[in-house]
Amino acid sequence: MAITATTVKELRERTGAGMMDCKKALQEVDGDVDQAIENMRKSGMAKAARKAGRIVAEGLLVIKQNEETGQLVIVEINSETDFVIKDDSFKVFCDQVASCALANQPADIDSLMGCNIGEQTVEETRQQLVAKIGENISVRRFSLIDAAQGILGSYLHGVRIGAIVELEGGDEALAKDIAMHIAASNPTCIAEEDVPQDVLAKEKEILVAQAEESGKPPEIIEKMIGGRINKFLKEITLLGQPFVKDPDQTVAKLLESGGATVKNFVRYEVGEGIEKRSDNFAEEVMAQAKGE
Repeated sequence: MAITATTVKELRERTGAGMMDCKKALQEVDGDVDQAIENMRKSGMAKAARKAGRIVAEGLLVIKQNEETGQLVIVEINSETDFVIKDDSFKVFCDQVASCALANQPADIDSLMGCNIGEQTVEETRQQLVAKIGENISVRRFSLIDAAQGILGSYLHGVRIGAIVELEGGDEALAKDIAMHIAASNPTCIAEEDVPQDVLAKEKEILVAQAEESGKPPEIIEKMIGGRINKFLKEITLLGQPFVKDPDQTVAKLLESGGATVKNFVRYEVGEGIEKRSDNFAEEVMAQAKGE
């Protein structure tokens, strides 16, 4: 039986699932909408789709290393509440996603969601977990760093802040220390020359506005701004920051003494950049009581 656009639309409206998922579900039951809905409910797809719009700003990070190649991956997987991160099935899913990323080398999140965990894709496994746990879950982002050209280090602070780093030279202990520093101090980039021009221009604009309020002459203001820009660059660049374990030396000096340079780093913090929803607590409890 041919699956019409009208039938797909009806199924989408009744389940909230995506177009391709609806089309596939209808093809499996020869266009029977009610049977498709039943099958989708059994698989958890419909329930997962209904929860898909819920904000997911909690969750955890996983850092995992391929024992054979040394490659590192950092993955952020989000949930609606921090209670979920204690659930064993959620933890297993997070570990499986990290393993999938290492094994399949996906180019992006869409590719990762299509990789297999056993006989199911990551997306299908996610949908079943949503149905089981009752919260929306999202595989938000991941990054891979290859060990082929250098020494890798990682650091995970609890489950919410993590960093991975690649060094040229040095050793594993130094790489771990640098990863820990990155997790703690959150540098924007490695060196001053890496700072985006728009970021620098915006900061200078703010500093000029602040300095002009002082009423000082333009030549004095220019000197003030120069000093403050230099301070700003040291604060946001990895090499300019005081080393977190020994603030008397900069990270640049630490690396120099270890005969190393930083080639690349990635730092994640769970939920950063996600606008958290402020719900009325009573309304939230009522919604949960109704099974929404």
